[in-house]
Amino acid sequence: MTTTNIDVTEHINRLGQQAKKAAMALSLASTKQKNEALKQSAAALRARMSDLLAANKKDVESVAGKKPDSFIDRLKLTEDRIEGIASALEQIAELPDPVGRRLANFDRPNGLNIERVAVPIGVIGMIYESRPNVGADASALCLKSGNAVILRGGSESLNSTAIIVEAMQTGLAKAGLPEHVVQTVGTTDRDAVTALLQADEYVDLVIPRGGRGLVELVRNESKVPTLLHLDGNCHSYIHKDADIAKAIEIVNNAKLRRTGVCGATESIVIDRSIAKDVIPKLIDKMQGCELRGDEESVKIDSRLKAATEEDWSTEYLDTIASIKLVDDANEAIRWVSEHSSGHTDAIITEDNATAENFLRAIDSAVVMHNASTQFSDGGEFGMGAEIGIATGKMHARGPVGLEQLTSFKYLVHGSGQTRP
Repeated sequence: MTTTNIDVTEHINRLGQQAKKAAMALSLASTKQKNEALKQSAAALRARMSDLLAANKKDVESVAGKKPDSFIDRLKLTEDRIEGIASALEQIAELPDPVGRRLANFDRPNGLNIERVAVPIGVIGMIYESRPNVGADASALCLKSGNAVILRGGSESLNSTAIIVEAMQTGLAKAGLPEHVVQTVGTTDRDAVTALLQADEYVDLVIPRGGRGLVELVRNESKVPTLLHLDGNCHSYIHKDADIAKAIEIVNNAKLRRTGVCGATESIVIDRSIAKDVIPKLIDKMQGCELRGDEESVKIDSRLKAATEEDWSTEYLDTIASIKLVDDANEAIRWVSEHSSGHTDAIITEDNATAENFLRAIDSAVVMHNASTQFSDGGEFGMGAEIGIATGKMHARGPVGLEQLTSFKYLVHGSGQTRP
């Protein structure tokens, strides 16, 4: 429920206090209890299918004609998508509990036994934009990993998020767990984001999931540690030794399966020696996608539009892609390294040695060989779901699932030792 005329800082602090208390209770919950909460939440989502569809219709109608089709696609829910959300909760319930894992165990000469074990992070602030399923995925992953979560979704998905959170809280209550394990910010006031970023007394980690503007805001203003998810300027490189028919299918899927996801290919890099064969076939296959090429590729096929310098660093999230020609894999590596956002990049080739060199050289969170970049997804990695794709290099990288939402502590077992 959206609240107006409230003290934003007081509101966020109250959510933080409730979340901290709930996180402590959740840290003592059994795996069975957490799994039951997830299963009951999935059942509640299905039971409220019509409510959620009606709420989502309001959200979509509120931005119709104001936002691009790719934005609407990310916002829109269908019966199949809601079923997918519910199924993801059940899949997460079936995954091993990441809490309590023994990460190391060693004995010291003085007789001390030392364990390093996985523990929850605590309270996580999740700030995201238009995709309502992110709220469900984040809630489920946090719940299973023993963390409380405060959701701050985009104002465009306000009605959808409210129903999803209510369903999660229903599941928690039926499993005997505190409803405040999952909460949502009750105001669309933008100051609430700043207040959440400053609430380091209660919030242990902030994860932004959205465009570069949101991520930069979080990076610049947060007093709370952050796990950043930058934009997905992803590349697919077609090497001279690629199976061209295979390459065309992979790139078509990588770009057009869903254009609004962060793992969608935005730039296609092609070896010059095969460009005259590949480019016309790509254009024929990728009907409805505006392809923008460098000067040389435009000369090969006039159906291409001329690319500008800005295109090489743009995450379109739309039916647009750029094409760049290179001499060989070495030039491709240099080009991708310069322009990639570090999310996901792929090489398509039948030359395994070249592929291995590309996989080692490209310093992105996910690097692929002969596969669509749209496989860069926690669900596809067997994580059940993901809370985002981390493009940094500390703590977690790539799809952030259950294990990445834990920290660790040391347990030291003695028998009366004192230190000399």
